[in-house]
Amino acid sequence: MQMNTPIARNAIDENRQGLIGKSVDRVDGRLKVMGLAPYAHEVQLSRPVGGQPLNEPSSEQAAYGFIVEATIARGTLTLIDTSAAERAPGVLLVMTYKNAPRQGTWGPLKAKDRFARACPQLANNRVAYYGQAVAFVVAQSFEQARSAARLVKTNYEVQNGEYELAAYLNKAEKPEDQPDQKTDSLVGNFATGFAQAAVQIDATYTTPCHIHAQMEPHASLAYWKDGHLTIHCAAQLLESAQNAVANTLLIAPSQVRIVSRYIGGGFGGKLPVYGDVMLSAMASRQLGRPVKTALTRQQMFHFTTHRSDTIQRLRLGASADGKLTAIAHETWSHSARMDDFAEMAGLQTRTLYAAPNRMTTHRVVKLDLPISDSTRAPGEAVGMLALEQAMDELAEKLGLDPIELRLRNEPSMDPELNIPFSSRNLVACLREGAQRFGWSRRNTKPNQTTEGRWWLGMGMAAATRSNLLMPSKCVVSLDSQGLLTVQMAMTDIGTGSYTVLTQVAAEMLGLPMMQVRMELGDSDLPPTPGSGGSWGAASAGSGLFDACTNLREKLARKLGVKLTDARFEGGRITGNGRSESLGVLAGPTGLQASGEIKPGSMTKKFSQQAYGAHFAEVAVDRDTGEIRLRRMLGVFAAGRILNQKTAQSQAMGAMIWGIGSALHEDAVIDKRHGCFVNHDLAEYHVASHADVPNVEAHFLDEIDDKTNPLKIKGVGELGICGAGAAVANAVYNACGVRIRDFPLTLDKVLAGLEKASPA
Repeated sequence: MQMNTPIARNAIDENRQGLIGKSVDRVDGRLKVMGLAPYAHEVQLSRPVGGQPLNEPSSEQAAYGFIVEATIARGTLTLIDTSAAERAPGVLLVMTYKNAPRQGTWGPLKAKDRFARACPQLANNRVAYYGQAVAFVVAQSFEQARSAARLVKTNYEVQNGEYELAAYLNKAEKPEDQPDQKTDSLVGNFATGFAQAAVQIDATYTTPCHIHAQMEPHASLAYWKDGHLTIHCAAQLLESAQNAVANTLLIAPSQVRIVSRYIGGGFGGKLPVYGDVMLSAMASRQLGRPVKTALTRQQMFHFTTHRSDTIQRLRLGASADGKLTAIAHETWSHSARMDDFAEMAGLQTRTLYAAPNRMTTHRVVKLDLPISDSTRAPGEAVGMLALEQAMDELAEKLGLDPIELRLRNEPSMDPELNIPFSSRNLVACLREGAQRFGWSRRNTKPNQTTEGRWWLGMGMAAATRSNLLMPSKCVVSLDSQGLLTVQMAMTDIGTGSYTVLTQVAAEMLGLPMMQVRMELGDSDLPPTPGSGGSWGAASAGSGLFDACTNLREKLARKLGVKLTDARFEGGRITGNGRSESLGVLAGPTGLQASGEIKPGSMTKKFSQQAYGAHFAEVAVDRDTGEIRLRRMLGVFAAGRILNQKTAQSQAMGAMIWGIGSALHEDAVIDKRHGCFVNHDLAEYHVASHADVPNVEAHFLDEIDDKTNPLKIKGVGELGICGAGAAVANAVYNACGVRIRDFPLTLDKVLAGLEKASPA
């Protein structure tokens, strides 16, 4: 089916069994807590994976690989001596650019799917970034491979590199427009509108590089059989991974199978597949045995992607009554010199608030750093750190409550596309959140509320995240016992895909959830877009919906009734005085149906976003500048909620990302050597339990029939968008220090206090 018209009332709306929206425990939870759901590095070929047998079992013990990284950021490898490593105990192979097999060339940059591009390893002696692979050691054990890797000797001819975004803005380039996403936008006459505004804000905000920091490190297990390659790895997008491997190894995609049934966190860091996958595959082919490779936590900081740092200039012009007359959001971010990724941090500014004169621009500075890419709600996550602080500054200058300012600038149509919203409940989120949080108790002036040596303050911010639907296919099979098997190449990155898809299938067929078997995470299954961009449940779930609808039609015909007269409940189908169990109707050979979803004209006729509102209370130590979050609350409108428990878990996790972005996270670039100084979780600080005392997430009732057959919107990334800005605004309300350079650390608080009250 294709989304060309709004979706009429359907079986999900009827929800006869009450499974949709229910707080169902994760169906894979028991496997995970018992250690029976192995992640990529834990897979043993002689054992089933998560209760599912491997198609190509092997009793051969895997060898282990370890990557040797470049210790410079730009230059040429002039010497690599592997003799000592080759003589080390247990070593089977040491691969360098001198003996690596031929591979596809990097890119191309203009590929339709950037995650399917060739990613060659050890292709030559040039070093493009710190941490690039320069050798790969394979041994009988991980310890032997790691020990031998330290024996590889290297010398380099170092070239001067460029590592600092702010220092090279004069070299900024305009990224190419994408078919569905323009780099710049211009409506009305911003310059005139801003110049004539009664009240103006012109402020620049900066955000640092962020690291995904998933719990599960990147790992892979590769083996060949009869010219076909199977790779177990942590990949959010299976089809992209399959094509990336094929393009790199110069083989057909049909020769590659990617298996990724359980993933310990993705956050965008597992959208691409990396050198561990390619090197394991090449070494496995050469050695004729499986090869397993895992990155260390330290290697992940350079060998995988990160979020670009940004510089963002916000200019807001408003009339004296608080109506925005002009809004501009200009953004600069970095990309690797060899790449073309752009952090589109101004996208939400195009849709969130009404103003007749508008401008957004995005520019990229190419630096000699590791590749940056999508990280935790790319674009909006850092863009709203700037926009929502600027709105807070404008509210103060106008003497308006920050919520009232947003209410006065609520658009009736998409202000740049000039099309209606599919649904928009931002105002309801703001009002509900204010009531729940006790916003009316907020003191409008900073430095007024104290508790001992602590200043207390409240802040808020709006939240929005674009809603996407991607092509997806599914096959469902019903056997004579009434067991429904669902097959699709969807992934579960910890968000609950197995669970919510089981709920959808069970509700559609009127089956108990225990009668649904969900097979995901294998590229041999019908293709889906995978997990990323908050499109997973909507896309894969809609393909599943279509397949189940087609199976319902087959069952109704076998019972001899029209589908409109059929009722599916309790494992039976009933209609026109007839009733039969699904298993009996499936018969000894069973019944099968396929389905698919395709985006349609709804995405062009309606502006589709999810919305929310964040509220935060913080304490700031008047002596040390230490910031402590006291409590945080988010209210969201994201279409129909499939599972209250998993949705709340995702929203709260994303809000905690926002806390980290505001107060802790900063991947510090050594501007001399082009590396991240704090390349481990001891020094790259993420929010811990002590930093998150009280976080609540609530969802409003919302059904959006313009989005997809399930009438849902993406949830996963919405919670981070605006969350950090609410914390920053609360800090200002507490102590009167406006910090525009993230993260908000105590030294910046103290500097602001000293500037406000010089000795």
